[in-house]
Amino acid sequence: MTQDDPTAGDAGTDGEAGRTVHRRPGRKPDPHRDAEILDVALQVLAEVGYTGMTMAAVAARAKAGKGTFYRRWPSKADLVLDAVGHMKRSQADLDSLPDTGSLRGDILALFKPASVEEGEYQLSIMAGLASMLSQDRGLAEAANDAIVEPWTAANRVLLSRAVSRGEVGATADIETLAQVIPSIAAYRALIQRKPFDRDFLVSIIDGVLLPAVRP
Repeated sequence: MTQDDPTAGDAGTDGEAGRTVHRRPGRKPDPHRDAEILDVALQVLAEVGYTGMTMAAVAARAKAGKGTFYRRWPSKADLVLDAVGHMKRSQADLDSLPDTGSLRGDILALFKPASVEEGEYQLSIMAGLASMLSQDRGLAEAANDAIVEPWTAANRVLLSRAVSRGEVGATADIETLAQVIPSIAAYRALIQRKPFDRDFLVSIIDGVLLPAVRP
């Protein structure tokens, strides 16, 4: 059994007789504790990359109980996807979206510039995610849900407001438009390995998004 075996410390069958062992359910999910573990997972991923990352290393650094840890995240891929999704959701908080009175202003206000160190940290995380996807392309849809959907959800709200103001045509394809900036940002981070800075965001807003949504 390896250190990344999802059944470590939490066997579900009787080894001799092959009988299913019914265990009592574990603790209820603790969002705060889960967030702490996911933050640690991001740190480890940024430091050693996906190949060098192990479930055991994350559990040890987070001081997480092995049984609970492996029930919550059965595999390293599950952990990485959940951690990256956690990071993206914290960046695009649907409960505190800006409302400046214009679509351009809202999207710019949503953007929070990162320090050089934070930018490098995030690029290291995305490099680890890219490495994972190169090893298992079947995870592409789940990765999209983790890195693109949180920002798409935020842009969907902003675009819907713009439609209500008459700034965007009522027949506009909101679902597709909401994915434009997040998808370009993901491509820039995963493929080009470049930061998504304000100047680049402005070029996308003014050169692509706003021309596409004008009534």
